[in-house]
Amino acid sequence: MTATAAEVAAMERALDLARRGEGLVEPNPMVGAVVLSSSGATLGEGWHAHFGGPHAEVAALAAAGEAARGETLVVTLEPCCHQGKTPPCTEAVLAAGIRRVVIAAGDPAPHASGRGVARLRTAGVEVVEGVAEDEAKKLIAPFAMLTVQQRPWVIGKWAMSLDGHVATATGESRWISGEASRRVVHTLRGRVDAIAVGIGTAVADDPLLTARPPGLRVPLRVVLDSQARLPLSSRLVATAGEFPTLVAVGPAADVVTIEQLRAAGCDVWQSMACEASDRLAELLAELGRRQLTNLLVEGGPTLLGSLFDADLVDEVHAFVAPKIIGGQAAAAAVAGRGIVSMQNAPRLSIESIESLGDDCFLRGRVTRT
Repeated sequence: MTATAAEVAAMERALDLARRGEGLVEPNPMVGAVVLSSSGATLGEGWHAHFGGPHAEVAALAAAGEAARGETLVVTLEPCCHQGKTPPCTEAVLAAGIRRVVIAAGDPAPHASGRGVARLRTAGVEVVEGVAEDEAKKLIAPFAMLTVQQRPWVIGKWAMSLDGHVATATGESRWISGEASRRVVHTLRGRVDAIAVGIGTAVADDPLLTARPPGLRVPLRVVLDSQARLPLSSRLVATAGEFPTLVAVGPAADVVTIEQLRAAGCDVWQSMACEASDRLAELLAELGRRQLTNLLVEGGPTLLGSLFDADLVDEVHAFVAPKIIGGQAAAAAVAGRGIVSMQNAPRLSIESIESLGDDCFLRGRVTRT
């Protein structure tokens, strides 16, 4: 069975609807749905609007009402067939009398994958799969990363000069990018679950790592600080009672300092791994256990380099300013070991390139074979 032209168009609409849930539904996936009549008319629309709320299918079926009976449901993700925060969507589909279901992508969660489709087909519902599948998989990639790899989707972000530097030789970095770029960054901060920086950036910049104005989410602020060097006088520690703050330390961290950080309101997580790469992997696993879907890494070069060396960056947001900094001692955007051969260089699938004031904003996903 193949999808009709009306169903393909409805799927594009469902994908647009699904995006309305960004920043509101995590750790659930963004999902959209449309109920179509046999003539191709839209009878109802819905999307997953917030975590714990009705799923897209249920919302679309409710909007269509009795008119849905005997008609087609177009949905961006395989309907669930298990009890979670809400009842199984497959049962809602069957109760509504839907005759045909058109699906973009299967559910990547191991406990759900394929079970929804099997339930519908067993009950006699026609199921068409794979319509706009690539776009749907992009939409749920962070959810898939969390459920399959059990770690957050990692977004590497930096602002750099045209010659690739993120600071001068003296460490000055304010401001490389313009006001329009900084507004975009604050919007991004307001939809992710966590924002991470290395201790070097935390000490040098004394950042707040908050979304201003506040966004849809209040992200966890994460400082990778193996020696527990984060100053108690820093703005991150001073505001730990207001904004959640996690300090990730290593086995050599001073016990007294750890207790001082905790007394100041910080959540201190300690890895006993000796290798920095192992501590990094353990931290991402811990964030996954906490059900954090999107992690924004704002620097510095050492942390970003470690993540790229370990092939743990999934998406890049780079802001390029029309400035030349120069100087061999000026910091580059990404440090780490780097690559030996160009054929091993991480490559991006470019999602968008746009002008923000005088800056160029490039967004892309790291391609993996």
